[in-house]
Amino acid sequence: MVSYSNIGRSTPRMEGESKVTGGEQYTADLTLPGTLWGRVLRSPFPHARITHIDASAAQQVPGVMAVLTGADLRGVRYGRRLYDVPVLAEDRVRFAGERVAAVAAVDRDAAEEALLRIEIEYEELPAVYDPLDALEPNAPILHPDVNSYTGLPRPLDTVTNAFVRDTWGKGDVAVGFAQADVIVENTFTVARQHQGYLESHTCLVWIDDAGRVQVWASSKVPYAVKQQLSAAWGLPEERILINPVSIGGDFGGKGSPMDIPLAYYLANRAGRPVKMAMDYIEEFTSGNPRHAAVIQLKTGVMRDGTLVAQESHVYFNSGAYGGFKPAPGVNLGGAAKAGGPYRIPHVLLEGVQVYTNTVPGGFMRAPGEPQTVFASESHMDEIARQLGMDPLVLRMKNVLQQGDENPLGNVFENVRAQETLEAAVTASGYRTHKGPNIGRGVAMSDRPTAGGESHASVTLNPDGSVVVHTAIFEPGTGTYTLLRQIVGEELGLPVDAIQVEVWDTDGVPFDTGVGGSRVTRVAGLAAYRAARAAAQELISVGADLLGWPEEQMSLRGLEIVRQDSGGHQPWSDVLQRLNRQVVGTGHVRDPSPAPVSSFTAQVAEVQVDPETGEVKVLRFTTAHDSGKILNPVDHQGQIDGSIIQGIGYALSEELVVDEGRVTSTTFGEYKIPCIKDIPELITVVLESDSGPGPYNAKGIGENPCGAIAPAIANAVRDAVGARIKHLPITAEKVFQALAEGEGG
Repeated sequence: MVSYSNIGRSTPRMEGESKVTGGEQYTADLTLPGTLWGRVLRSPFPHARITHIDASAAQQVPGVMAVLTGADLRGVRYGRRLYDVPVLAEDRVRFAGERVAAVAAVDRDAAEEALLRIEIEYEELPAVYDPLDALEPNAPILHPDVNSYTGLPRPLDTVTNAFVRDTWGKGDVAVGFAQADVIVENTFTVARQHQGYLESHTCLVWIDDAGRVQVWASSKVPYAVKQQLSAAWGLPEERILINPVSIGGDFGGKGSPMDIPLAYYLANRAGRPVKMAMDYIEEFTSGNPRHAAVIQLKTGVMRDGTLVAQESHVYFNSGAYGGFKPAPGVNLGGAAKAGGPYRIPHVLLEGVQVYTNTVPGGFMRAPGEPQTVFASESHMDEIARQLGMDPLVLRMKNVLQQGDENPLGNVFENVRAQETLEAAVTASGYRTHKGPNIGRGVAMSDRPTAGGESHASVTLNPDGSVVVHTAIFEPGTGTYTLLRQIVGEELGLPVDAIQVEVWDTDGVPFDTGVGGSRVTRVAGLAAYRAARAAAQELISVGADLLGWPEEQMSLRGLEIVRQDSGGHQPWSDVLQRLNRQVVGTGHVRDPSPAPVSSFTAQVAEVQVDPETGEVKVLRFTTAHDSGKILNPVDHQGQIDGSIIQGIGYALSEELVVDEGRVTSTTFGEYKIPCIKDIPELITVVLESDSGPGPYNAKGIGENPCGAIAPAIANAVRDAVGARIKHLPITAEKVFQALAEGEGG
């Protein structure tokens, strides 16, 4: 076994002290000379025609420097790939909360006063809120010009509200269903979930004296945002600079331009920098939450439990726009998880994005997977019960083995699905005796680490200092600490000896940024290569200067060592004599998902009060097929954070939308878990040497997310016999199910 000095050790966050002491600088903390505040007037209607707008009175408010309406920005659209989002609504609004007008003023009070003076008249239009209703023949078409939108993956033969459809699978499901002894069908629905980051979307835009657009924003994908802004504004990319700044949380939601395009136009009109910060009412009503969805499942199975056919249709409620979903497909790849990590010869899986008059959906941790896996793993339990089998036995019979094709026709290397499932079952005591109204539920999922592109450099300075440069704008996931561990490991130095500096978007041509659990694989590998390149360059120049044989030289911390004679020399002395730095660079461009997948198995133990329907999670066990764990405390933090978010998704969190309007507009109404809601957490990690990242690391950020809610739902079913098919699983829903005769 390889012995490491930094890798595999729990290492405190580099930025931890400055964050907890208030030293970190976030976008809202930044102020340039002459900075104005931008504020937005939003639509009160989910669907309406704008018949009249008069902003002249707003322009008379003292301190107001700019006022914009849709007429000023007609035709300007933006998005992450699909450019269907107007900067300001033009002739009609498509959701309650859409931007209709904007002002920039010397302070927020003046801006708010100006908004009150804008006169707008609306004519309400028929609206549609549910994705299945939006597909009915008589439903209003929200985007009749959808085929003209830049970035639409495929033109529609007939314009409907279903603007993107993707399918995956293999075999012939008609043949599979004909072979099956039993066919089981179910429909599940899930509500919207907000990412709940502490820092709301905030941006600062300044057009400098040279005409260059300088941007500071809470964005985890700055290079992609630069491309999107360039396309929306019609400016060359070199005219736009995204500056690094601390990001106060993400969980998938900080990948869209959000207010940046509007702040630019306000800054351009006012001739001064403009800062915009969404308050949390705006976040809940106008952000980009996890999609609500309807998931329809049909499975063919033999009486012995062998799965033979799986068909699914996942209808994601996209809301009013599709621009918050990135490339390549403007859809959520999680819809492809409806087959689970199982052997199924005949598979047809469909994911559909549907326009409705509701808040636009975006990305949240493992996009599309928690929705789909909740349905498919709840459905697996119902299949088992119809067959009279233990749900665990059904999974064990069908779970992927080495050499098996998964439901999409892929064959992964080093498959450890059954081993992971058994580890979770053993650690949880799944097979042990349970008391009354106590249930245990199991669920599984898997996730290959995403690919991407990243750059890094490592600089060795004559004063003995070491700097790693990265293009990652890190939203709190510990990336900078991880890069220090990697570079320190390769140079034989302690973590504290490594400094991190972040490039702005002039630093490198492109970087994929944070998402897809790819950062360790891609950015970590770039830093690993850069450190090795720097070490090799140092040895090469040292050999020339010292007259030592290069093949006998190595680095040992701050010294160059000659292995044959034992000679050693501080490498800072070598660089001082040379009077220059040594720089090593690393570049990774690997867009394909990893050829290995990470399997997750989870077991929830719950207690249900049959008189009230209240569900209490007593214990939650999670087992992970991991690669090499580089920083155990951060690795565990990702797991624990995912489970807590998943418990919220399962039991309490719902962005409630009533007739198109979000009604849960505060954290008093939108209930994320608190410390009293967190059960005993048990983690089992199965390390291996098959990961695609440096030192065989695998991703972990999104892997735990999918199976949490179905494990809890299956445990509720086990406890009292109630199958809840709509998230969240509230006490009211359980009570109603029991009152209607479900369960014992």
